[in-house]
Amino acid sequence: MIPAAYAELNLHALQHNLDKVHNCAPGAKVMAVIKANGYGHGLIRIANALKNADAFAVARVDEGIRLRKAGFSHRIAVLEGFTCAEELQEMQHYQLDAVVHCLAQLDIFNAGAGQQAIAIWLKLDTGMNRLGFRAEEIHEVYQRLSDCPLIKQPISLMTHFANADDISDNKTLKQISLFKQTVAGLSGECSLANSAAILGWETSLSDWVRPGIMLYGISPFSDATGQQLGLKPVMSLHSRLIAVKQIAADDTVGYGGSWICKKPTTLGVVAIGYGDGYPRYAKVGTPVLVNGIRVPLIGRVSMDMITVDLGVHSAAKPGDPVTLWGEDLPVEEIALWADTIPYTLVCGVTQRVQLVEKQHDC
Repeated sequence: MIPAAYAELNLHALQHNLDKVHNCAPGAKVMAVIKANGYGHGLIRIANALKNADAFAVARVDEGIRLRKAGFSHRIAVLEGFTCAEELQEMQHYQLDAVVHCLAQLDIFNAGAGQQAIAIWLKLDTGMNRLGFRAEEIHEVYQRLSDCPLIKQPISLMTHFANADDISDNKTLKQISLFKQTVAGLSGECSLANSAAILGWETSLSDWVRPGIMLYGISPFSDATGQQLGLKPVMSLHSRLIAVKQIAADDTVGYGGSWICKKPTTLGVVAIGYGDGYPRYAKVGTPVLVNGIRVPLIGRVSMDMITVDLGVHSAAKPGDPVTLWGEDLPVEEIALWADTIPYTLVCGVTQRVQLVEKQHDC
């Protein structure tokens, strides 16, 4: 039975997008970012499909542990690091790389938690003003970490960009410059580039790159789709019509009666809503594909259903296929209609949406 709402995943597209990373950053090692349940695509599934990556990055310790228990032997960096001795001990046990970004973490190391040495990434805050040490602190912190027996040497170095998705903003160049000036003379591999920087800021490329959203075929830039950048979308979101009915002029549709029909037309009801992760604030007019034809969203998005204007001459019927985003309807476009970013859409697909892997001919 075909589920009412399902997301189809093209795992072959992941390899294509990974190849694109290698083409953009030849010679760099790739740390594939698969946090937030693989950006909503499934952590273990995505890790399996990206086995050719040199390392993985996750946000939290429990994500790294899941990968280790699933049998992955790659380097796994935990981007948020650890906040207590117990988390550090788990990282030591499972040999996860810790991102070190604040003095409290040094105190935990100095307290001698655990016995096994682990690899770390020392994070420099070059302007994101979130995690990381300021430039004037780095050399002292680096020395303290170099003297700690619980830390494998050499120490790796990293930063994160605030505005790399805006090619017209020179803040990224300033961040790159500050990073390079600050770490000059320090041993250890470096990592600066996220997806936007891989695609748009060549001077950010270093020993390691950290692609995230581009691996899933989605553009990090607001003025382009992934396909326009040579990427292939991994996720497409689908449902079906469950009702088709005629409505007359002046009829209202949906909660609040906010949409008023101007002339007779055919209305279609689709079995998907914000309970599945479709954006609650998608505007009237947001495109939806019914039988491959674009039709506009009308009325408010409900928990389980949306309504679309099929047009007065439509031959659509209950059971016909509906695509909410995918190869022929970029998720980036839907995000614009909902005043959000595509990250929130793919990460927000809920548990009742079945994830189905696309079958390919051998």
